[in-house]
Amino acid sequence: MHELLESSQVVINTLIQSLLHDYKYDASQIKTDAESLEHWGKDWTKHFAPAASAIVFPKSTEQVQSIVLLANEHNIVLTPSGGRTGLSAGAVAANGEIVVSMDKMNHIGQFYPADRMVEVEAGVITQQLQQFADSKDLYYPVDFASAGSSQIGGNIGTNAGGIKVIRYGMTRQWIMGLTVVTGKGDILHLNRGMVKNATGYDLRQLFIGSEGTLGLVTHAQIKLERQPQDLNVMVLGMDSFNDVMNVLAAFQAKIDLTAFEFFDGVAIDKLMAHGQVQEPFESRTKFYTLLEFETPYEPIMDKAMAIFEDCMEQGWVVDGVMSQNITQAGELWKLREYISETISVFTPYKNDVSVLISHVPEFIEQIDHIVSSKYPDFEVCWFGHIGDGNLHLNILKPENMSKDDFFAECQIVNKYVFETVQKYGGSVSAEHGMGMTKKPYLHYSRSETEIDYLREVKKVFDPNNIMNRGKIFDIK
Repeated sequence: MHELLESSQVVINTLIQSLLHDYKYDASQIKTDAESLEHWGKDWTKHFAPAASAIVFPKSTEQVQSIVLLANEHNIVLTPSGGRTGLSAGAVAANGEIVVSMDKMNHIGQFYPADRMVEVEAGVITQQLQQFADSKDLYYPVDFASAGSSQIGGNIGTNAGGIKVIRYGMTRQWIMGLTVVTGKGDILHLNRGMVKNATGYDLRQLFIGSEGTLGLVTHAQIKLERQPQDLNVMVLGMDSFNDVMNVLAAFQAKIDLTAFEFFDGVAIDKLMAHGQVQEPFESRTKFYTLLEFETPYEPIMDKAMAIFEDCMEQGWVVDGVMSQNITQAGELWKLREYISETISVFTPYKNDVSVLISHVPEFIEQIDHIVSSKYPDFEVCWFGHIGDGNLHLNILKPENMSKDDFFAECQIVNKYVFETVQKYGGSVSAEHGMGMTKKPYLHYSRSETEIDYLREVKKVFDPNNIMNRGKIFDIK
């Protein structure tokens, strides 16, 4: 039963009229047509049908505050919307919510050269920020496949990671300050960009990864980095997963890697069948890694080649290739970056989990055994950010099985997968957030006492439970 759909349309209309007449919204900032409700009411997940009541597009922090205050007054739930590239239904409005889209808050503001920091609005596209940093001969290192459409506010909401975490960390590491509107409608300026600030609790960190359940981020002050120099890419093939870990240890012992990505033979099979990328080398192996590292000095390249040759002599690497220029590096990256798009035609059921790097070999072995023994007709595709312990488990739908039946079976698989995650003290969501799809499994990574504390924190910032209700956990 969609409880929020029972809210009178009269109340929604009253709220909209207040925005238009009292809070300087114009007609272009509010949409209620069916096509818009469908488009802005969902993200990349397919598990929940969108059912928003209206879409609003604020242009300032004050306009965001106005919609929050009115939502509290009329007991209307708000769902924040960024680039809608999420994979956990965190931005899905399935119960008559009003969607607050940051599409019109997409400006890059003041740049602080001495601090290597820039202020941006929440609707700025990740790639837009990356291009701005490049124009200042700097670098924004948080990067992933959806960088061309994801928004900074959404990245902050899920503490987005991506392909460079092994060197640069998660989104959290780059947020120096936030402006937020809490669920109560208060405007807070958190940390104000400072490196050192020992004045009590750092509330900024609470909002990072909160998926819009505490309030709405409107601006962020973001640290930038020096540009990497002379990046080189290697793709290596191995027949044992233990050899993947041996190669990681060998390179990390002597070189600072900017990326260490992993994908399996199933991923390569699908990529080659799709025809968008070329075979990395003649041999087909069970596992592949993509390594990226800077080589500003010749001795670093010599060291990398020596490590590679040693890995070959040890029998860890069957074959390998290294980029000779920027174009070739880009082509090799496609082997990793095109996997999600390529397997999308198989309606994959995705799990985004993490464990300590030390546990990864046993973890993968146990999950493979679970799926192959209980569901022999399911094909599994592994890839992920192995250098930081983040694995993407993709179970591919058999051609002769309906989507509903397949998802139902995968829900059963989840129990065994997450019990294994819990066994190793891991996370059921490494970088995609909890949303609604992972919400039933929060207890596998957080104790009941922890979850109680999370609920109490939400009540402080959002006492009426109007902010993204039903995401991460339910309020008792």
